[in-house]
Amino acid sequence: MLDKLKGLFIEEEGQGMVEYGLILGLIAVVVIVALTTLGTEIQTLFQSLLDSLSGSTAT
Repeated sequence: MLDKLKGLFIEEEGQGMVEYGLILGLIAVVVIVALTTLGTEIQTLFQSLLDSLSGSTAT
């Protein structure tokens, strides 16, 4: 029984998946912070692009 208990702590199955999950979580946090910080600037950029496109297609 002691060997099985030690095996639970030494076992490394799933370690790669946990690392990928942590990396994806970190990327998600960075994207959320970036979008929150630059949100209004990005919205202004897209709005100006839409305005210029709609102005150029008007006949």
